[in-house]
Amino acid sequence: MQRNTTLIILAFFSIYVIWGSTYLLNKIAVTELPPFMLASIRFISAGLIIFVIAKLTGLSLVITKRQLINTAIAGFLFLTFGNGVVVWALKYVDSGFAALEISAQPLVVLILMRLFQGKKIKAMSVLGVILGIIGIYLLVSQNQIISKEGSLLGMIMIFACMISWGVGSLFVGKADLPSNFFINTGFQMITGGSMLLIASLLFGEHWSLPTMWSADVQWSMLLLIIFGSIVAFTSFNYLLKLVSPEKVATSTYVNPIIALILGWYFLNEQITTQSVIAAIILLTGVYFINTKKRIVIFDRFIK
Repeated sequence: MQRNTTLIILAFFSIYVIWGSTYLLNKIAVTELPPFMLASIRFISAGLIIFVIAKLTGLSLVITKRQLINTAIAGFLFLTFGNGVVVWALKYVDSGFAALEISAQPLVVLILMRLFQGKKIKAMSVLGVILGIIGIYLLVSQNQIISKEGSLLGMIMIFACMISWGVGSLFVGKADLPSNFFINTGFQMITGGSMLLIASLLFGEHWSLPTMWSADVQWSMLLLIIFGSIVAFTSFNYLLKLVSPEKVATSTYVNPIIALILGWYFLNEQITTQSVIAAIILLTGVYFINTKKRIVIFDRFIK
């Protein structure tokens, strides 16, 4: 694939700013809409748009029964539970806080790989895990945060979502899925969104027409569908083909900072000194987990 500097810059902007802004957009929408309804509309709409684009560009939507089942499993782990419950948790926790907690996702994946696949944890990753645990503790131990009604449950459920995303990451690494990432994403969004729709009905959520939503919620939903679900993900996969994974992984460090700033600016969310310290420690730990460099002295120490 030919490199286009302008497209690469725009793609990085997408995974940095757009993904970082989805926490704010979900927070705005969930103040007015039921969480599972919100998430189901987002992903079903995005999936249908992907299918329309695929047909217009001549991509085949034919997949095997096994691939359909696997995309449904991935859709549940990533979207139904992994994202839908995060949206629910945003009713009780700040958007920037949620983004910071979720930035520890590489730590969760690393531990799951150790537990279920027996993969050895490298020296740099061990240091990253230690820093990550310290950062998470500092983040969730703040009295002004845990004293809010429902915040503790929200934090616990976000952590459960991180485990779901981690299990999903391990699953898709070995599962038989559609070879075209665009088609794969479309099926995951349709199946995951459909399960969110069922969950919404089971929980008795009240549905409303978009014409009844406020302008802020209408714009938030539109941005989540078009940019958060389609543009950013396409940019992510585009970058994976052209630049190193380490550079793409830098979104892990940038997203929570964007979310914190946007939450503070638009929603007056508080940024405490302890949150800033926790963010620095946590994101440093994530860097050590993602990096391929080695600390020779520390490596020898743990052998």
